[in-house]
Amino acid sequence: MIETHDLSKQFHDFWAVDGLNLSVQAGQILALLGQNGAGKTTTIRMLTALLTPTRGSARVAGYDVTKNGRDVRASIGVLTEQHDLYMRMSAHEYLDFFGQVYGLNSTQRKTRRNQLLEYFGLAEAAHRRIGEYSKGMRQKLALARAMIHDPGVLLLDEPTSAMDPESARLVRDEIERLKSSKRTLALCSHNLTEVEALADQIAIIFRGKILRSGTLQELKQDVLGAPQYEILFAREWDSSGLELPQGVELISRAASSLKIRVAEPQNMNPIIVDRLTQQSAPLMAFQEEPRSLEQVYLKVMTEAKGYANVH
Repeated sequence: MIETHDLSKQFHDFWAVDGLNLSVQAGQILALLGQNGAGKTTTIRMLTALLTPTRGSARVAGYDVTKNGRDVRASIGVLTEQHDLYMRMSAHEYLDFFGQVYGLNSTQRKTRRNQLLEYFGLAEAAHRRIGEYSKGMRQKLALARAMIHDPGVLLLDEPTSAMDPESARLVRDEIERLKSSKRTLALCSHNLTEVEALADQIAIIFRGKILRSGTLQELKQDVLGAPQYEILFAREWDSSGLELPQGVELISRAASSLKIRVAEPQNMNPIIVDRLTQQSAPLMAFQEEPRSLEQVYLKVMTEAKGYANVH
């Protein structure tokens, strides 16, 4: 549903995006992470056929963004960071207008408009001018606009920005629902907890280039190395006689605990538990130490900045 090959955009002598290769299937969510100015928004604008690539190619919903711009825009929903809402319109008028833009008949517009206003908790305020809305209400209305024509691909730039926790959860639930209906989503977000919960694929961008990409588990393994585990005992126990299998590294040992790094947990962990059981260890817990997307992101960015400063 989204596929790019060497996608690049140059402004004068500056490459805002340089050689992006992406592939997102139906029913998947891709998250683009990076600092402000990394090239995320420029990427989204090329995927919406609003900017012409300088080099490379992209296809969205089966259409080439350079040759079939009108078809691309008819097949996608877009939530930009700057919503450009028409402040003198009511929400009813606004969604009806965009329903017409996307070719919906009057019955389809009314049904879809009412469904979205009700879902996002805007039905009671639907006849008020948008200029009277709070920032969070405007965000929800902009997302409703992106979904008015029930698109197969959604491109979302900071979808829960400025929302209260309840509204943000509503939007995250909607994103999950859209994914389950085989829609494809690409989102830019600085909310790493949100990305961790939603994304199937993650691409970390720095100065227009993808530094790392993959699933969350792949990134954790690639960037942070083998996972670490903590073994807790119910009481003090002498673990010095415990022989660890090859590929298991002892990190630290205490009277009632061990910390280890395991290269192949699916193979090694059962062996370790079996050996502990054979030695009658008072095993209380065998748990992986949590590793977050934030740790991955900060390490990747720190390494990238260090390399950039040297060169």
